[in-house]
Amino acid sequence: MQKTDFKERAALYKSYLLDNVMPFWMEHSIDKEHGGFFTCLDRKGRVFDKDKFMWLQCRQVWTLSMLYNNVENNAAWLDAAKAGATFLEQFGRNKNGDWYFSLDQSGKPLMEAYNIFSDCFATMAFAQLCKATGNKLYGEIAKQTFENILSRKDNPKGRFSKQVNGTRDLKGFSLPMILCNLVLEIEHLLDPELVQRTLEMGVKEVMEVFYKEEYDLILENVGANGEFVDCFEGRLVNPGHGLEAMWFIMDIATKWNDKALVQKCVDISLRILEYGWDDRYGGLFYFMDLKGYPPQQLEWDQKLWWVHVEAMITALKGYRLTGNQECLAWYEKLHAYTWEHFVDKEYAEMYGYLNRRGEVLLNLKGGKWKGCFHVPRALYQLSKLSQELANAPISPSLMHS
Repeated sequence: MQKTDFKERAALYKSYLLDNVMPFWMEHSIDKEHGGFFTCLDRKGRVFDKDKFMWLQCRQVWTLSMLYNNVENNAAWLDAAKAGATFLEQFGRNKNGDWYFSLDQSGKPLMEAYNIFSDCFATMAFAQLCKATGNKLYGEIAKQTFENILSRKDNPKGRFSKQVNGTRDLKGFSLPMILCNLVLEIEHLLDPELVQRTLEMGVKEVMEVFYKEEYDLILENVGANGEFVDCFEGRLVNPGHGLEAMWFIMDIATKWNDKALVQKCVDISLRILEYGWDDRYGGLFYFMDLKGYPPQQLEWDQKLWWVHVEAMITALKGYRLTGNQECLAWYEKLHAYTWEHFVDKEYAEMYGYLNRRGEVLLNLKGGKWKGCFHVPRALYQLSKLSQELANAPISPSLMHS
């Protein structure tokens, strides 16, 4: 295998971030009339729907603030983040402090706060903006929202849950997975004991409850007591979710200097990559059934942008921390697939949705689910990791990110 030029890769990712992706969002997504951001953007950046989805609004505030804090003090990014936060403060929450799912362009609520994922990204957004500005009000919003998340974590959908209690009580992987990353994002605002306790809870859930050693895979749903449930939901595997969670936990393991936990993350990641890869057409499947039955999700065989960029981070971070050559080989495979299929060679940003064969299924650059988040975050992470690898030889004992 040809040796990877990590200096060249670091430059590629940083250039694509700063010269392609962020200019696209800065030019096309800012609503100068009502505030907030447009996320439904076609291939060229034209707005095709003006509704505002809270988790994407929050994610964009986070992205702009994070890049301001970590890449360059770009005043335009910070101004856009503060303007987005003003819109969120004014319109984003109901009287109980729960963040809506969606608003119309002017800020009138369209869809109630039917789960707490808008809250998770609001917490991240205001915590990063607090760090960027020093404004304690932003920090208070982040802390209040985080407390709300913790109070609802055992029943995140509340009255909006479709489940009938007592028949087949399931709990989902998404919340403990997000908490593993969320707490690291806001630890500068929290009591250290709460940080440690929440991280321990998140890692235990991911690595001991949703990860099933007998299958060597992470499930999307388990029974209320962590048991395997043999039904559509109980057999569901989302390779992208599992891989994204593994780099979150690698970051926690690095914080704890826990080499065994890093190695376990790497081992699980390699298994998910092997399991989820489409040997016929390339790329990672979106959904799979643990027992090989037909998944209920009709989009199961689509290839999605976030799955692949998150997998790239996981593979490269695994290589950075352990020197594992399989991680490097998977990173190269994922990089090649992503740059060949998702990167638009003519216009800015990445496509989001491909069919199984790797052909563009929807040529949008943003929508109800795709916004200014996964691509810029991945480019930042990949550039940083590549630069670290360019600067220092890999060592199996390396344990800093």
